[in-house]
Amino acid sequence: MNISQLKYVLEVASSSSIREAATRLFISQPALSASIRELEDEIGILIFERTNKGISITDEGREFVSYAKKVIGQYEILEDRYLSKDSDKERFSVSTQHYNFPIRAFTEVIKGNYPDKFIFSIHETKTMEVLEDVKTMKSEVGIVSFSKANEDVIKKLMREYGLEFTPLMIRETYAYVWEDHKFAGRSEISLEELSDYPCVSFDQSDDSNFYLTEEAMADYDFKKMIKSDDRATTMELIAELHGYSIGSGLLTGDDVILKGFKSIKLKEEDPLTIGYIVRKGSTMSKYGEAYVEELLKYKEL
Repeated sequence: MNISQLKYVLEVASSSSIREAATRLFISQPALSASIRELEDEIGILIFERTNKGISITDEGREFVSYAKKVIGQYEILEDRYLSKDSDKERFSVSTQHYNFPIRAFTEVIKGNYPDKFIFSIHETKTMEVLEDVKTMKSEVGIVSFSKANEDVIKKLMREYGLEFTPLMIRETYAYVWEDHKFAGRSEISLEELSDYPCVSFDQSDDSNFYLTEEAMADYDFKKMIKSDDRATTMELIAELHGYSIGSGLLTGDDVILKGFKSIKLKEEDPLTIGYIVRKGSTMSKYGEAYVEELLKYKEL
């Protein structure tokens, strides 16, 4: 088993056919097939089922792919840190759910700690990926939230991943609408009143379920739902379709990206606990320490 074979498996798993994967990998189809068969023989499982209609991943293969993703992720971190042309540059990385205050804190760290050479990264992503990123050290700090509906699941994952959670705030539940929405001037509203409009939610789809959502009211039966995994797309959908999203009400005057949105307190209550995670027992870099200091400026608890 080698790194190339693991990369081949991941490429095939994300492709519709061996031919497509081979094209992406710039190798011949027979060479790719032979390499994967050699790996399957070595580890003693069938990763892919081959039929006249194409390939499909087996149950054992799906488990193997989940481990392969982690191995490749760690390898790429090492490769980037020690073998790339940028190995002499300072590094710092953050992963976060879709909130603006982690971005503002990130910019403040850069302003206050401007090294001569650096590669700083901020990943705005899904709940599971935030947890995975901090677990695998892709990111030093992560920002996550949970409601009563998924608190037990998130906390269980944190324990299993060896992560330490520090709460920053508990936020009530709000609906975000565009400024020209008929309800934009309301101070309070119910989900029943919004039922004729689509709710636009961040898509957490992978092997997870709604228990990994970053939004409140995860177990509510929305009549109209649109899932999006991009913030700009979500904002445009809300504006163009007079839809709404569920949020924490964290809208401030300096949130340029959110200008035009109005927050309305929901009558339904499902408070979100928002905080940051780090690996237990880890030694933080000066950038990680500076970032946590910035985050603590938003602490309300």
